[in-house]
Amino acid sequence: MFPQYIIQYIIIIIIIIIIPVIMKKGTCILRDVSISGDRNVIKNEADKTLKYKDLTTEIQLMWNVKIKVIPVIIEATGTISKSIRKYVSNISGKHEVKELQKAAILGTVHILRKVLM
Repeated sequence: MFPQYIIQYIIIIIIIIIIPVIMKKGTCILRDVSISGDRNVIKNEADKTLKYKDLTTEIQLMWNVKIKVIPVIIEATGTISKSIRKYVSNISGKHEVKELQKAAILGTVHILRKVLM
């Protein structure tokens, strides 16, 4: 296992740079939004949740807050899982799944145009 100071340093880097964190009323929300290249969106959601298991444990011990992990994964072609609406509703602000799908598809088209032309 890593020394405690290295774990704390890694957690701080992940929280500040990679994962947007919202702290309110004793709750910490870890949002992981990604566009997946493979077709198994449900497996990717489970992997993301398991990936952050150690991080959630460390944050709970350090800051004594409840942790929510919100994986929002969309396939590059716009395919989503059935549970994405539940996850998106937990994110503050107004977000529509159609708009997220549209952004994923347009990003994929943009990359393909660059490669093919």
